[in-house]
Amino acid sequence: MNNPIQMSLFEEVLTGNSFSEFAEALGISINNPSPDEFGKALYKWSKSELSEPINTLCLFSGAGGLDIGFHDAGFNIVECVELEPKFVKSLEANKRIGRYLENTNIVCQDIREYEPDFDINIDFIIGGPPCQSFSKAGIRAAGARGTKDSRGTLFEEYVRILKKLQPKGFLFENVSGILSSEKGEAMRKIVQAFQEVGYKLSYRLLDAADYGVPQNRERLILVGLKSSHFKFPSPTHGVDSINQIDYYTAGSALSNLNQSNTEFEGLNGRFGHLLKDVPPGLNYSFFTDRMGHPHPVFAWRSKFSDFLYKADPELPIRTLKASGGQYTGPFHWDARPFSVEELKRLQTFPDDYEIVGGKGVAAKQIGNSVPPQFARILAISVLNQVFDVNVPYEINYLRSNQELSFRKVKSLRTNHYWEKAQQAINQLKDKETKTFNQREYNAKLDGLRVIEDSENVEFKIKFETSVNQWSFFLLKERKEDEKFRIQISHIKNEPLFEEVRRVILIGFDWQFSSLLILWKAFEKEIIDNHVRADLVQLNGYYQYNPIFKIEFQKQQENIPKNLQAAWVFLENLYADNENGKIRDVNELSYLYDIKVGSVISILKELKNIGFEIRNHNTNPEIQENHYLIPYKFPSLNNLSLQLKTSL
Repeated sequence: MNNPIQMSLFEEVLTGNSFSEFAEALGISINNPSPDEFGKALYKWSKSELSEPINTLCLFSGAGGLDIGFHDAGFNIVECVELEPKFVKSLEANKRIGRYLENTNIVCQDIREYEPDFDINIDFIIGGPPCQSFSKAGIRAAGARGTKDSRGTLFEEYVRILKKLQPKGFLFENVSGILSSEKGEAMRKIVQAFQEVGYKLSYRLLDAADYGVPQNRERLILVGLKSSHFKFPSPTHGVDSINQIDYYTAGSALSNLNQSNTEFEGLNGRFGHLLKDVPPGLNYSFFTDRMGHPHPVFAWRSKFSDFLYKADPELPIRTLKASGGQYTGPFHWDARPFSVEELKRLQTFPDDYEIVGGKGVAAKQIGNSVPPQFARILAISVLNQVFDVNVPYEINYLRSNQELSFRKVKSLRTNHYWEKAQQAINQLKDKETKTFNQREYNAKLDGLRVIEDSENVEFKIKFETSVNQWSFFLLKERKEDEKFRIQISHIKNEPLFEEVRRVILIGFDWQFSSLLILWKAFEKEIIDNHVRADLVQLNGYYQYNPIFKIEFQKQQENIPKNLQAAWVFLENLYADNENGKIRDVNELSYLYDIKVGSVISILKELKNIGFEIRNHNTNPEIQENHYLIPYKFPSLNNLSLQLKTSL
């Protein structure tokens, strides 16, 4: 690819042989062979060169990504252990004669109950415990617990097994977030535990794309050896590789895949139609004000980066995820979900390796796995250093303090895609001013959503519009005086959207449900009129500067005594310019002039009507007795993960 992304960022002159030369030594004539071709050639070489088996135990096998890579490098996978029965079915499917795990004993068991029992010496152990406890997605979605989560302490089982078997070494894989989890304390515990059972440790972050995987996938690789420290292999591909071997791209990975009998479906649902307009390599952020889109739908950085992410065939894709929602990418550059066979190619699983289960189960197995091609390169380095095997090329190893360029490359790609987005946006039609029709309708609440319903009427909404103002009235059967009024405007005195500068919500009783209904009626109109996807997208993600300026007025008289504290709390919340910060409950009590017990009760009530309230129970990263109120409006919907958590 002739663009700055493939230019060298590495200042040092590298020594050793390139990936092409290694491939040639294995009998492959192609300059940049596919992972399948490389894996088959490597296995053929290892079978002829290794006189003694290197008995290997695999823990947390998943679908077998590490197993495949080490198998191809000649390691004898004696046993693999996996808890999830659906994943075990895939392992068993590849145990047949002539398959990758033909001679492997497969154990479906909780690692806490597993007791290794071998009549041979185990030479090496490989495995990566579940990563959700340390993942960035986990931190953002629910507050990752790190080693406080039962899954985050599974490394202790790894240590227990190491202590019993005493192999020459081991390889441990996990997400990059493990380094920062608990402010570094999680990694300190892990390192100490492995050192205490007699291993010298080496670890660093590596990107699988640097080793021939058509996917940017940053992972921590930790290797412990009895005799010495491990040296990590230099990248085989990309800007840090010898001879600047091109990244293995997504387009290359899928170029010769025969799917003539596969029926492809497009992306459906509320946002599915947007995918076709997203330029390859970009995501939902294409439809934001920050990008300059004339009809923005989302707020900047308000979604996960995989939301509506469309892969670029000319580069490696972003990290494949094990699970996600309907709009979680990567999606094919033809604006459709990838097939299972395509996902296997993008994760470098061999075509002849069977993944058992429906598409969702298969995608989870693939996304959870270590890419086999990445595992192959690591396994070759283990062969060379730990088991003194002479490989047919000179391996270039990284120095302990040697920096790799994948973060710089990531920055270059950001600039590249920004320019790409601007080119696409410049071709769109100029922004047209929308007109909004005022109306009055009967409605009811469906969970946290206002829906029109003429038969089961719970309340009536009156929606009035003018050139620069929207007004919402929650009407009751009997005439009541106005009880409260909320005015929403732009914090910078700009239009909120189109020409609308103010939105006014007017309630005629003191029930919290009325507050919910008015906000959700406002949200319904911005959705129905294609203004934004929801209130959060209009206001902006809470960690960035919001656009809402909220002014709150209420009658001081006739508030029921049992509701007075709650409405005082709301009044203070709307006047609070720092509500998006985590605060001790005592600080909230002092600032809002309400007793601590009442603060907690009010927060629970607000959460019940759809306000997002977080604490240690909902997000373990928050200290106990601390609370976060991200938004001043009920931002949750019927599908929100936070709705399922309890304070």
